[in-house]
Amino acid sequence: MQLTADPGAFPPTPPPSTTDATLIAEHDWAAFAAVEQMQDHWDRPGWTPSTRAYYWMLTFPDATSLIDHASQCQKELRHLAFDDIDADGLHLTLGRIGRIDEIDSEDVDRLVAEAYERRPECFTLRVVPLTASRGAIRYSVAPWTPVLQLHEGLSAAGAESGIPPRKPTSLLRPHVGIAYCNRPISAGIVRDAVRPLRELETVDVAVQNVRLVELRREGPAYRWQVIHSLELR
Repeated sequence: MQLTADPGAFPPTPPPSTTDATLIAEHDWAAFAAVEQMQDHWDRPGWTPSTRAYYWMLTFPDATSLIDHASQCQKELRHLAFDDIDADGLHLTLGRIGRIDEIDSEDVDRLVAEAYERRPECFTLRVVPLTASRGAIRYSVAPWTPVLQLHEGLSAAGAESGIPPRKPTSLLRPHVGIAYCNRPISAGIVRDAVRPLRELETVDVAVQNVRLVELRREGPAYRWQVIHSLELR
């Protein structure tokens, strides 16, 4: 998969490798080094308390090591007063499918059936050093390659079932967030706080399924209901 540069993605340019954890982490950190001011993640036109949308996600409800690692980092960063992501809210977003009022249940069933036929093998992600973006504190993850392959399969399933993907695989930048920025703030302050935590040990997470969820926003947090959970091969 050939990743492409886009100013709307973060990092805007893809890393030099989609398999090398060190290069991915260095590239993510370099991208954040170029950010002067972080923005309010919640300033998102179109999202209201009643908005409900389908998304493909990787979720980690049983990843104890990741949950503990994230909790430790959140405690160290509490002085920033960001909106922490709860233990049951840690996720890797693969892509938006569409609002629930745009897609009927038969379309969803057809999408899931197509995705089932294209599901890849299980894989392991390494949560590599903490970093940040324009609107969140997050982990880099590696390797990207199996995530990109999974996204390609889900995109093909969407195209086949009449629900074209909202974002091409070439623009995907896999990551796992731990806290959302809730106001404009100097990125330098955040870099100074995050930098020592980049020395913590990495965490490996087994990815055995992908979930289609109905996503909503409740205050300063995302919540979801799992509609379908597809076991990987």
